[in-house]
Amino acid sequence: MRPARTSDVAEIRRLVAPLADRRVLLEKEAVAYFESLQQFRVAEDDDGTVVGCGALHVMWEDIAEVRTLVTSVPGTGVGHALLGQLLDDARAVGVQRVFCLTFEVEFFVRHGFEVMANQSVVDPEVYSELLRSTDEGVAEFLDLARVKPNTLGNTRMIKIL
Repeated sequence: MRPARTSDVAEIRRLVAPLADRRVLLEKEAVAYFESLQQFRVAEDDDGTVVGCGALHVMWEDIAEVRTLVTSVPGTGVGHALLGQLLDDARAVGVQRVFCLTFEVEFFVRHGFEVMANQSVVDPEVYSELLRSTDEGVAEFLDLARVKPNTLGNTRMIKIL
């Protein structure tokens, strides 16, 4: 496992493509991956092939989102290891809560995440600040109506670190 490099963007997109086709993950342009590259970790197999990726996107002082967690080798522990590293990264930058939007509810439950109730988990002042963000992940976290067509069927989950 290591931080992602620019040369990994094509591999990250390759991992995401089949899930984007099934509408499990959102498809993004290459530029979006380059712009957020510092948020990504990748997992490699013994041959150096990228077999998984995940990102941690800090949204506010005490909350971040796990994004684009995917592996081409399910059931091998790669997803577990990636999520563990992302949670360690969250702790290292001072984040106290980690959010995700997922179809893989049981996976995240096994890692201590809980389904979020519909109430806001931020105070009204922070909520109004987050409303100014143009980031779609923040809109998903806030459960804004404008992202509903892209998130139907997903479950909002949160973990307290």
